[in-house]
Amino acid sequence: MYSLDKTDTKLLQALSADPRSTFVALADTLRLSRNTVQARMKRLEDSGAFLGFDRRINPAALGYPLTAFIEVHVQQKRLAQIVIDLALIPEIVQAHGMSGPADLLVRVVCTDAADLFRIDGTILACDGVERTETSLAMGEVIPYRLTPLLDRRG
Repeated sequence: MYSLDKTDTKLLQALSADPRSTFVALADTLRLSRNTVQARMKRLEDSGAFLGFDRRINPAALGYPLTAFIEVHVQQKRLAQIVIDLALIPEIVQAHGMSGPADLLVRVVCTDAADLFRIDGTILACDGVERTETSLAMGEVIPYRLTPLLDRRG
């Protein structure tokens, strides 16, 4: 990814404020030409600056009102295959490799406690998974955000 300049940062701030803005609207807001906005948006997109749209979809709207975090302890030599196996579980919406006691931190969505129990069992059934520790999210207190970082750059 290339390094953002002030114009890129302002463009991202404007998109953060109104994600449905057209190139023309962004150009008007930022006092840039439409071609400049279009070229910069293309460069930002090509550089990987934008995440997938599905990150904006609320899992509760799909019937998954509960979120849990599962710490997964694995046999290191099987880690690559475990990640492949975990990616096949649709309720796993995110996973991170971790330093510290747990090897993976997996974010799952579920319909209820019984569903969470089933998902945890599916994870435990993966060859090389030694154990899990599950925490149910009680509520999101700080939603995913980048606007403060954009504001700091701007």
